[in-house]
Amino acid sequence: MEPTSLQDFVCALDPASLPRVLKVCSGVYFQGSIYEISGNECCLSTGDLIKVTQVHLKKVVCENLGTGQTIELDPNFQGLFSPLTGHRSYGTLEELVSATIHSSKQLPIWFMSTHRIDTKARVVPQEQPLMLEAVEMYLGTCSARCVLNMGTETVNLHLPLSQKGTFWELETGAPQTLLQALRDPALRGLLLTCPSLPWHSVTLRPQYEIQAIMHMRRAMVKIPSTLEVDVEDVTASSQHIDFIQPLLLSEALARGGPFPLTTEILEVPNGPPIFLSPWMGSLQKGQRLCIYGLASPPWRVMVSTKGRKVPRYFMVSGAYHGKLRRRPREFPTAYDLLGALQPGRPLRVVTTKDYEVEETGLPGFTSLAVGDRLEVLGPSQAHGTQGGDIDILVCHRLSDLAGEEEEEEYEEEAEHQEQIMLPLYYAGSFVEEMNDGRRYSLADLTAQFSLPCEVKVVAKDSSHPADPLPSFSGLRLEEKIMEPFLVVSLDSEPGMCFEIPPRWLDLTVVEADGQPDQPAGPLPIVTVEELSDTFYYHLRKLPTFKNQPPPPRPPKRRALSEPKIQSSKASSIKSFQVSELQESPLLPKLKMKTLPKVTQGKPDVYSKVIPKKGPRPTQSHTQDPGDDEHDYEEVVENLRKTL
Repeated sequence: MEPTSLQDFVCALDPASLPRVLKVCSGVYFQGSIYEISGNECCLSTGDLIKVTQVHLKKVVCENLGTGQTIELDPNFQGLFSPLTGHRSYGTLEELVSATIHSSKQLPIWFMSTHRIDTKARVVPQEQPLMLEAVEMYLGTCSARCVLNMGTETVNLHLPLSQKGTFWELETGAPQTLLQALRDPALRGLLLTCPSLPWHSVTLRPQYEIQAIMHMRRAMVKIPSTLEVDVEDVTASSQHIDFIQPLLLSEALARGGPFPLTTEILEVPNGPPIFLSPWMGSLQKGQRLCIYGLASPPWRVMVSTKGRKVPRYFMVSGAYHGKLRRRPREFPTAYDLLGALQPGRPLRVVTTKDYEVEETGLPGFTSLAVGDRLEVLGPSQAHGTQGGDIDILVCHRLSDLAGEEEEEEYEEEAEHQEQIMLPLYYAGSFVEEMNDGRRYSLADLTAQFSLPCEVKVVAKDSSHPADPLPSFSGLRLEEKIMEPFLVVSLDSEPGMCFEIPPRWLDLTVVEADGQPDQPAGPLPIVTVEELSDTFYYHLRKLPTFKNQPPPPRPPKRRALSEPKIQSSKASSIKSFQVSELQESPLLPKLKMKTLPKVTQGKPDVYSKVIPKKGPRPTQSHTQDPGDDEHDYEEVVENLRKTL
């Protein structure tokens, strides 16, 4: 096949013959070897091979050759097109018939008028195709017997040969739709007419979009047919050529198989590792990777360690078979208590920090001390000092009894228990009071209790010999996430499978030859993966972890009453005066003392006096009561003057 333009090749292409392999004979280079039109991006170099798989009609451009005007038609355009035999028009029907006889054509012929024709039987619209069957005498006039096809209705007309107008001869055959006219090879390049268009003659220029596969291109290439490139059809001589098409793990997950699938790694995403596992270092270009399918179950749990200066973070699969035991939870605020409260499950805590009513400035709240036992009931609202409602947490203060005595006491005096109200913003400290020695699986624990939850692994996962979780004194189950994972294995480590999240670690692979060996038993899968700090904090920023509203903010301290402010100012002034008195250079040896004690039997005599001058006495001296009072008042008066 000789090279031809891409447009001509596509227009003459039979869709039933796809796929076709084309060789680029003249490449296209535009701004760094990238040609971009309407979002289609490709690079076509001389010698490239293209495997065309589909061709789609995007639009059709109708052009009036006389004026150069164009109209874009949608592929679903409903107008009918008829071909014109030439560029000549006729002034009367007699001229049209004479030209037909001289060209040795046989009747019937098709023609149309560019103007409306009015007859007694019917009005013929302009540019409406008519079929001229014969020339005969009608009512004493030489007339042309014509047939007008109006869809479901056919009308016979007799038009005199002297009928004036601009007539155009049409090709033999019924009018065709837009798609039929484009597929008919006999109409390619001819003038066409359509009553639905404003011009009596047009040419059609279709524009197609080609979908093709190119070597080592991951995505399907979309090429416009108007691209100025010459191609050659080499389908017959390229049967032995394989077009290698890269594949992303996310694409393999989306198409759902077939699994198992043997692949070879072409590219690993750049950036810090997401897992601190040995197999992460084996994910390199050229390594063979076997994909076994979707991991089950699809949920994971984010875990952080407790009791260490530098915490470590893990992602635990739902298939983890270790056994866990609950540990008491710690709650830094009343808002955290509310979040841990579950319907039908009592929540009892012990206070580990004193709580003073004066800190809130709210009436009706009770102070707490270290060791107080509370049972959390639920949320409510209280009226604040500024007139607005404040969200609070209602609790009951429990007695110090334990066991059955506490239960009996609780049943007998449930109506008379002291009610505690805590504002949700209260930054206290609580520890859960619990007596649960059961051993849970991860699935049961997450189903029965809300997260976050404090646990201790008491039995490791037997299918994972290197399970690191039992070595930690405490773990915090933070969040349960739903994310699809793929179960894969490497040729370098065939005895162990691990799970890869395609959304976070989307490798570029290519299908490789050969089928993987089917394992005799269940696949050993790594169920615990340690996360890098960078990836852990990246996960915490995802929308999945932002569904909880922030805790309420405490009210401003301006809500304190005016008397408290005034008393605070007075105490500040008094403390300032005392400090000035103690540090005054005028009285280096004078210090403030407490009020002298009253001697028994002599209420007017002080046991200690402050002298006016001289050194500080080493012993107490009993003086006249009048002198004592005079001396004390005079000293105080001097101090006031000094201040």
